[in-house]
Amino acid sequence: MTNSCHFIGNLGADPKIHTFDNGDKQATFSIGVSEKWKNKDGEKMERTDWINIVARGGLVKVIELYLTKGSKVYIEGKLRTRKYEKDGVTQYATEILANNLNMLSGATGTQSQEQDSFAQGDDESDVPLGVI
Repeated sequence: MTNSCHFIGNLGADPKIHTFDNGDKQATFSIGVSEKWKNKDGEKMERTDWINIVARGGLVKVIELYLTKGSKVYIEGKLRTRKYEKDGVTQYATEILANNLNMLSGATGTQSQEQDSFAQGDDESDVPLGVI
């Protein structure tokens, strides 16, 4: 079995970019994933879950340049739970380590409004997969 997750959602805020001492970068952001249904009384219901996303490598450049609050994206990655200490209390965070990203709402700036796909790469030349 493989550890693979797929989500479509909208960014709840602009991505946060962290640069490490060695120059590597990491992007973090959350996407809202909504579902709609009717309850037993026929009332429309909606629920939004927030999925924490972490991206590294070549994806960070794409995220920095093109994603902002409200951007609609398809994210593919691995589910990861990490453990850390905060104020002496053990905490757990579950997040998706992204390895593929498709911009569904069109890119901002000079990019076209078509769907663009990007995959995790070791350098910037590995980033664009092209327009689907």
